[in-house]
Amino acid sequence: MQLSNKWRREAAEAGRIAEKAGKLLLERFRGKHEVAFKGVVDLVTEVDLASEALIRDELAKSFPGEMMLGEEGGGARIDVPRVWVVDPLDGTTNYAHGLPIFSVSIALVENGRPCAGAVHQPILRETFTAADGGGAFLNGVPIKVSGRERLDRSLVVTGFPYDIADTVDRILPPLRSMLQASRGVRRLGSAAMDLCYTAAGIFDCFWEVNLKPWDIAAGILLVQEAGGMVSDWSGISPLALDKCELLATNGHLHQIVLKMLSQS
Repeated sequence: MQLSNKWRREAAEAGRIAEKAGKLLLERFRGKHEVAFKGVVDLVTEVDLASEALIRDELAKSFPGEMMLGEEGGGARIDVPRVWVVDPLDGTTNYAHGLPIFSVSIALVENGRPCAGAVHQPILRETFTAADGGGAFLNGVPIKVSGRERLDRSLVVTGFPYDIADTVDRILPPLRSMLQASRGVRRLGSAAMDLCYTAAGIFDCFWEVNLKPWDIAAGILLVQEAGGMVSDWSGISPLALDKCELLATNGHLHQIVLKMLSQS
């Protein structure tokens, strides 16, 4: 695997730790879980907490004294000079219901910009890694975004935020437009995987609102290193990790989709 020298170790360690957390998720998958609610439909299980604790411990061993921001335990702010941003189980609702689509996401963010990261999908044993300037990889093999230039021949993916009851009027117009204009729309329930599969050329476009830094930090880097584009819905790039709206495409479709989103 050829990664940027500057963040090569960080990317490799992120991949190793994500895989270790993934083993924990697999061991407990489809077991009985203690489910709590952070919101009306926003779940957290004891496995989320155990995975985050494992990742925190492993990062502390590999990078002593460095800060971490985790979905469950919080920690450092996203705007500090250097912080590890972690989603220990992206797709908790899928996991709690026994649906085998979920992932672990770990990213190093420096001055608000993802520099190294990994996403691991335990069921398929897929580990996506990237370092700024060093390309994107799936299990050590380079990946790149698709070359499709027509939306009507493209497979696209989106997600729905946990506050969908309050944002449904904002979500439906672009969804309607995409259903009519694309070959098909999918919804996996893991933003990290949506971004990984866009980076790998499986999806041609991903859009969503109300995402959090831990959902997207590693995935944004993967898309960019695979040759794609990431921005907010007004086209501003680089995207601030605390920005609510995200659009990731293969690059060819970016302006087409931006126009569609602006008119929806």
